[in-house]
Order: sequence, then structure tokens, then C-alpha cells
Amino acid sequence: MKATSDDLLSKVPEVTFIFWVIKVAATTFGETAGDAVSMSLNLGYLIGTLIFAAIFAGAVVAQIAAREFRPFLYWATIVASTTVGTTMADFVDRSLGIGYAGGTTLLIALLTMSLFVWYRTLGSISIDTVSSPKSEMFYWVTIMLSQTLGTALGDWSADTAGLGYIGGAVLFGALLALVAAAYFSSEISRTLLFWTAFVLTRPLGAVVGDFLDKPISAGGLALSRFSASAALLAFIVVCIVLFPQRAAQKAH
Repeated sequence: MKATSDDLLSKVPEVTFIFWVIKVAATTFGETAGDAVSMSLNLGYLIGTLIFAAIFAGAVVAQIAAREFRPFLYWATIVASTTVGTTMADFVDRSLGIGYAGGTTLLIALLTMSLFVWYRTLGSISIDTVSSPKSEMFYWVTIMLSQTLGTALGDWSADTAGLGYIGGAVLFGALLALVAAAYFSSEISRTLLFWTAFVLTRPLGAVVGDFLDKPISAGGLALSRFSASAALLAFIVVCIVLFPQRAAQKAH
């Protein structure tokens, strides 16, 4: 019997603990890999952004074309969004001279606008409804903006706010713990909590990534960006293989 629209599954994974583990690893990878291309290879933030934007666009097209949820394709698209988010945020904050505070403010406005337009157009910004090309386009634009915002937030906390990489990790880890506590102990909108956590995991990954590869004199461990990226990518692949994920049930 042919499935009805109500029987369809979302093309994004069910949100579980392993989802957040992979998300943090992916955002950390985005920081190290983005810096490897733009800084270690000396291509600059603009060229790095163009390269990763093309990869991200191709991944989104493949994701939308897929008929069902495919874990490796989904996470490849997430990884692509984190790398382009890293180089784009650095380009806006540093190359354009807007600064971390200005870049963060601009990206908050763009992310809010994306969510608002998505909600006004389709009536919901819940990931459970991501099953049509239009909803997927809104989803991935919002994802990309959230990743870019998260990079700017991470850099702002570590540098401008003077928290350093460890202090930034503690800050965003604590904020994520508060979101988790609200999820289990309150009636706050699950959709609001999801997007809040999704944004906060990015600066956490950004400061952890910077801690791994920045010079010791700057408070980092001075690890190779390429080896750190390879290790993180291997970890992501292992998680996907060992912990099978299923598609989120489409909201009725």
C-alpha cells in the first residue's frame, strides 16, 4: 500500500544523546578543518569560504534529492556547514573588519530572520517537519547561519571576552547543561530548546577546536590542524557506524 503523507519520515535524524555527541565532534572538526584550509594552506578566509560553500551547496542538493534519511549524507552536510561557517565567520569578523561583536550581532539578526521567515512560510520550525524540499531549504539555510553564528560567538568569548579556550568551553558547556535541565524539568518549547542547543554546540566546538590547534603561547595545544581534523572525522564515522540512527518521525 502506498504511504500517505502522514506516514512519511523526516529526512533528519531523531534527536538523541549520540546526535549531540556527533554534532559537537562535527563542529570541532569544522573549526580545525576550516582553519587548516584558510590558515595552514594560506588560502585565506575568502577562498576557504568559496571552497566550502561549494561543497556545502553540493551536499545540500544531494540531501534534498535523497528520498529518505541517509546518516552519512546528512552528517556530511552538517560537516560541510560547520567548515563553511568557520571560514565565513572569520571572513566577516576579520577580513571585513566588523569584529566579533559586530559579526555576532549581524549573524543573530540573520538567524532570527531565517527562523521567522521559515515559520511564517510553513507554520513550523520543528525538525520533525523537515521532509519536503522547501522545508529542507529553510532547514539548511538556518543550519548554516547557526554554525556561522556559533563560530563568531566562540571567538568572541575566547578572545574579546577574555575567557580563553578552556573558559569558553566551560561557559558553553554550562549553558548546554542548563538547556538539558530545562528539557527534562520544564515545559519550555522543545523546538526552542533544540535550536538553542544547536547554536550553543557550535561555539563549544569552536573553542575546543581552537584549543587543540592554536599555539601554546596563545593557550592552545599546538596540535596539527590536519591530524586533529583526521582524528575527529574518524571519530564521527565510528559513531555513525556503531550507533545507527533513525529518521525523526514526521509530525502529523
